[in-house]
Amino acid sequence: MESAVRAETSVASSATAPFAGKTVAVVHAAWHSCGSYQVNVSQMIAYRALGARVISIALMDAPGPLPPRGARWRAYLAATDDLPADKRYFCGADWRLVPTPGFLGEAWWPLIHGDQAVFLVELAKRAAVPPELQAETIDLIHANHYFTLPFVSKLRGARNISVILETQDIQARQYVLRNKGGFFLPPYATYEDMLQIELEWMKTADLCVHLNEAERADFATLLPKARHRLVYPAVAPVPAGPGGNRIIIVASDNYANYVSLRWFLQEVLPLAPQADVEIYGNIDGGVKSRDKALYETHRRCFKGRVDDIGAVYADSACVLLPTIEGHGLSIKAVEALASGAPIIATPQAFRGMKIDPRTLSNVALVEDAQGFAAALRDADARRGAREAPPRAASDTRRLYDEVFSFSAYTRALHEAAAPLVSS
Repeated sequence: MESAVRAETSVASSATAPFAGKTVAVVHAAWHSCGSYQVNVSQMIAYRALGARVISIALMDAPGPLPPRGARWRAYLAATDDLPADKRYFCGADWRLVPTPGFLGEAWWPLIHGDQAVFLVELAKRAAVPPELQAETIDLIHANHYFTLPFVSKLRGARNISVILETQDIQARQYVLRNKGGFFLPPYATYEDMLQIELEWMKTADLCVHLNEAERADFATLLPKARHRLVYPAVAPVPAGPGGNRIIIVASDNYANYVSLRWFLQEVLPLAPQADVEIYGNIDGGVKSRDKALYETHRRCFKGRVDDIGAVYADSACVLLPTIEGHGLSIKAVEALASGAPIIATPQAFRGMKIDPRTLSNVALVEDAQGFAAALRDADARRGAREAPPRAASDTRRLYDEVFSFSAYTRALHEAAAPLVSS
């Protein structure tokens, strides 16, 4: 986060602070160690760079003890003490509601059939707004994911507060993908049913912001009467360091990352047995819980979550993006671009970006396991070799600076939010 703070200072020093005296509430899921968390961090840094006072409102995605009690809240708080907000609030559905007929019928019953869209909406409806938060004077609400909007509706109440919704992918797609790894009862919730819930709540936002062009186009077709805008996310700039000997994969625990990593471990790595690959992030827990044998076979590769992932990127010889599953823009791919390190990737890793990765000189684009393994063997043989040009001047770092940097993101967010704040 130190690099993110430096970026904020740099942007703020050159800005005219157009949101000075304004308060922006960023409403988001109580997630950490994942791409969505980094998006939330970027939002808060950008609004502060524009002069706003920023409050963070974290919503837990499961019933539990009221914060800060409970294991999930303790884990969240421990992993997010660097969140760049001026004030933080923590909200969620009280688990004492679980045995009530209303919750069982309206939330748990749909969930056991795989309807995560309804379940998350019902949780948000039941999350109380703390009195101190209700008393806040708020000039703009920046909500993340449609399922926070029921809570936003309560927070807004009768007040004339504009709402920006940042979609971060079509969530119904994620639910269908996630349901493949779960145990649910028929009749199963369909993509169409879950999408309809998502779209109905999206209609309540004043502006829908999307992270990539494909997502913007999809939602513009699905909701033609809504206002849509493309704003590429900013990701905290990892160091474009000198490089080292590590060949790394960075991944958070979600089902798409699990599927991609399983493909790499089962199909690619056996074809490059000498390569010493290090896997960072909490994906280790996801692999262990879903396929213990696979985890045990490759236990030495898993390094878990680290406090300074930037140092890992800076000391890497190569970054691997073995992406075969997932929707929306890959935040980890943007981090890899920022590092300036050599990258081996599948085309799917660059989904949602209006770029041709074949034009990037430090990217090896591969189509299948054999090609990925060949590139990996070559990278392993060149560990520690001096690179030219330096990583700070590499094609991928230049792309990051032009499209995904904090300064680029802050400008785009200002253009999107200014009309709503002024109104």
